[in-house]
Amino acid sequence: MAKTKKKLGEILTGSGVITEETLRKALDIQRQTGGKLGEILVSRGFITEEQIVDAVREQLGIQSVDLNRISIEQEIINIIPEAIARKHEVLPLDIVNGKLMVAMADPLNYYAIEELKLFTGYSVKAAIVLRSSLISNIERYYGKTKAEEAAEDYGRIYGFRKKSNGADLDDESAPITKFINTIIENALLNGSSDIHIEPGESELRVRFRIDGVLKEIMKTDIGILEPVCSRIKIMANLNIAERRLPQDGRINYGFNGKSIDIRVSTVPTIWGEKVVLRLLDKSGFSFHLETLGMERDDLDRIREILSRPYGIVLVSGPTGSGKTTSLYSFLNELNDVKKNIITIEDPVEYNMRGINQMQVNPRIGFSFANGLRSILRQDPDIIMVGEIRDDETAEISVRSAMTGHLVLSTVHTNNAAGTVTRLMDMGIEPFLLTSTVIGIIAQRLVRKVCPVCSEEYISEKWEMNVLRHAGPVALKRAKGCSLCNHTGYKGRTGIYEVMQITEEIRDLIGESRSEKEIEEAAIRNGMTLLREACIRKVLAGTTTMEEMMRVTYGY
Repeated sequence: MAKTKKKLGEILTGSGVITEETLRKALDIQRQTGGKLGEILVSRGFITEEQIVDAVREQLGIQSVDLNRISIEQEIINIIPEAIARKHEVLPLDIVNGKLMVAMADPLNYYAIEELKLFTGYSVKAAIVLRSSLISNIERYYGKTKAEEAAEDYGRIYGFRKKSNGADLDDESAPITKFINTIIENALLNGSSDIHIEPGESELRVRFRIDGVLKEIMKTDIGILEPVCSRIKIMANLNIAERRLPQDGRINYGFNGKSIDIRVSTVPTIWGEKVVLRLLDKSGFSFHLETLGMERDDLDRIREILSRPYGIVLVSGPTGSGKTTSLYSFLNELNDVKKNIITIEDPVEYNMRGINQMQVNPRIGFSFANGLRSILRQDPDIIMVGEIRDDETAEISVRSAMTGHLVLSTVHTNNAAGTVTRLMDMGIEPFLLTSTVIGIIAQRLVRKVCPVCSEEYISEKWEMNVLRHAGPVALKRAKGCSLCNHTGYKGRTGIYEVMQITEEIRDLIGESRSEKEIEEAAIRNGMTLLREACIRKVLAGTTTMEEMMRVTYGY
């Protein structure tokens, strides 16, 4: 830590970021209202947080850190209690050469540093960070502790083996409410897509899905399960008395000025109800074909398919493979004031300006099939059906395409060619498919190797065989660091096989030929298989052999 006693005002005026007059105004405000000088300068618009960080770093040689690009181990977080972290606005980062590295918005707060030394027993070295980032990350890292404390509070008040009378379930300050809110907000801060609340014989386990992979976050006493489920059901307007049947609902949750849509699913298990919360951030999400991770030839092929005035375009893949994101990206590409675009979804995951979106409601008999019939009376140009689940929806979708509409939808199949067989199994005659289906896209999501800690190595013989590469080639392997939460991976990208329906493929479909024959014809016409698409990502260093084998095994 720098030994100078230079004050923040001197640093900012000395570096030319603010004038002496601005400093005097800020100091006058500080004398009248109290508070920290830096916060006053930022809140009054005299300066930005970034300018303060840059000035302090350059003037005093203090290291800066981006907290959103690192992950801190829980054992490091435990060195400083939450109360002290919040009091001094400080976050422990690591132990380096016997010194405790901490992040502070005000590294010139020597009193805080001295208190940290006395409490922890470590020499302290401070790094400067944006205050807004520091506050959100204190919530992120101490959220688990807050959830555990809320669970313990519930146990002290009610006893884990006793049932509460339910009076606290609508109380925002009650332990159960704090427990659930903390878990949701911690999941959002960690970039999770799903929260799993799972009962066992004696423990309740909470897991987050991050980049497609589940990670255990905490365990607590199973006695908290019933009030947790009841509180979530109240938030989602579900029946709290029904514990024997699955239920589905949704919660609109406000967090950091954003509207978060949470899809709720409950199912009964032998130890009690299991709850899954899917988190959908409605704000600031953009859908563009260029961001999906497609190769240029696939991108051109999809744009050519979407340029057709009528026909069916299908996206296939398992749950969680990014099908909905692809459909929304297609709609964004097609969105035009001259076109009437209507969707029917279950549920509507993202609101798109200029597009008429409908949501099915099985409780009142409003299904995909019924909705489609209504859409056809609305003079549509483009129709998006969230999923073809049954024979009736498949038939109406096909007949909609035959009457001059462009129809987009999804089907649960393993590959592009297999989608044809699936539609035939639904009772669609081959001659109807040949005159309506214009393109099928199969897809998966693979994790991207961490850009900071990935290691380069020369491929082994078996890897060269799998990659169909003649000689040794440089590949990337996952290692793990603070940026990627020690998983070795950061973010995901798509792999695709795009089957454009050519005359040759139409003839094969019309003759009810096998899936294998249709796939071979598609390859001859330029389609890249899922595994081949993933091989390209491996050779480019985007992902790893391990990830390719996990996602594309059997394809």
